[in-house]
Amino acid sequence: MDKIYIKNLEIFAYHGVLDEEKKLGQKFIISLELDLNLRQAALHENLDETVNYANLCHEVENEFKKEKYDLIETAAEKIAEFILLNYEIVNSVKVLLKKPWAPIGKPLEYAGVEIERKRHVVYIGIGSNMGDKEKNLKDAIKLISSNTYNKVTKESKFYETKPVGYLDQDDFINCVIEIKTLFQPGELMDFLLDVEKQLKRERIIRWGPRTIDLDILLYDDLISYDEHTIIPHPRMAERLFVIKPLCEIAPYMVHPILNKRIIDIEAELSENQKLK
Repeated sequence: MDKIYIKNLEIFAYHGVLDEEKKLGQKFIISLELDLNLRQAALHENLDETVNYANLCHEVENEFKKEKYDLIETAAEKIAEFILLNYEIVNSVKVLLKKPWAPIGKPLEYAGVEIERKRHVVYIGIGSNMGDKEKNLKDAIKLISSNTYNKVTKESKFYETKPVGYLDQDDFINCVIEIKTLFQPGELMDFLLDVEKQLKRERIIRWGPRTIDLDILLYDDLISYDEHTIIPHPRMAERLFVIKPLCEIAPYMVHPILNKRIIDIEAELSENQKLK
């Protein structure tokens, strides 16, 4: 992937734990590394297909000086977040924030932090079998997309499906969406649990009826064994009601554990399972 570099941008600002740092201010030095595709900009000499680094420097300075933070970790995070939210062409950004006048009572060139942040492509399974099922799905999608960190980029159609596990319940309506998000996996899971709570999800019977069910199916090509956020979803490859809508919007995605394309998993399941 191509890169744009901004090296050692000097900004006078008011970040620090000490009161004097917030009153008197000090110099900070910011370096940026932007990951993006510059091919079209180079071929067409079109500034709209790249990042105007002059504008970027001014905007980063304004953003950096807008608030006063105790930690340079927070200041660096806000810079990365600002760039990813405002420059869709940028896939990832690395921020090196240096504090050359750090008041630690020892000679040093600088204290600093470096972070790297990126957009993540995530597939989320959505299901409902209580109340107005279609409205529940649409409300969930609306709540997910209303968060600044998320952008819904694809939606499957809705599928009516039979329940699995606990059978004494109404049929489900299911779909899958693709989002691009700045949330880390655990953060995204907490966010989705909160959306379920807003839509009155109650966990009474395992695999029982629910107003809404939100599952992280795939998160980039990540494999996570964290009990709070298991990725890929451990049962997705067994369930046609998950794979069918996922195949509709991402047929050539590869399951990172099974090393199979979604379209091939769908073909195998379709031989044994049927949706309405």
